[in-house]
Amino acid sequence: MGPLGWLLDAQVSIAGSPVLVREIVGNVFGLASALLGLRRVVWAWPVGMIGNALLFTVFLGGAFATPQAHDLYGQAGRQVFFFGVSLYGWWRWSRNRRRGVDGAPAVEPRWATGRERLGLLLAAVAGTAAAYPVLAALGSWGPLPDAWILTGSLLATYGMARGYVDFWLIWIAVDAVGVPLLLRGGFYPSAAMYLVYGAFCVWGLAAWWRTSRATRPAPIPPTYSEAVA
Repeated sequence: MGPLGWLLDAQVSIAGSPVLVREIVGNVFGLASALLGLRRVVWAWPVGMIGNALLFTVFLGGAFATPQAHDLYGQAGRQVFFFGVSLYGWWRWSRNRRRGVDGAPAVEPRWATGRERLGLLLAAVAGTAAAYPVLAALGSWGPLPDAWILTGSLLATYGMARGYVDFWLIWIAVDAVGVPLLLRGGFYPSAAMYLVYGAFCVWGLAAWWRTSRATRPAPIPPTYSEAVA
């Protein structure tokens, strides 16, 4: 058996339950991507894409051998969309990096504007409403929370690519729904990683918030005529 075959088939036992090694490895790549994203390093995107590919195989038990009896089509589908959005993020951060100063981060964090937040909110409602009947028809286990996890994850990834501080808040909302769903489904490494992500997102939110305040443009002093008017 080669390394790839071992990665696809290997299992370990955690608390008496079989767990796929590729689920653990995929989540480790996801955490590494989040750490690099916190530091605004371009490599966050390709590292995350490797994790997406591995986790895609985990959540489609009908096509790939998994010890769980549940198919989470939303979780699997979001890995595909993650891959596509990550290509956009990789391109955008690489472009910013080429235009910036050597050694500078690939993006400058900022809070989304009111209009951008409204767009994110409408997209969240519309995306969840559209994904729910599709996932239910496919037989996804827990289609409503699965629909939000899918939609929220894509919006958070897009927000990260744009440099919105708000994307950390979206991730926290995704984690709050994802942990109980994954625990009920028996995806214990992914549930544990969601808990780690939740704590990590609070840290990331604070770090990006501080950075956004530090890099906020200084106000332009008024001209003499404006000052005496």
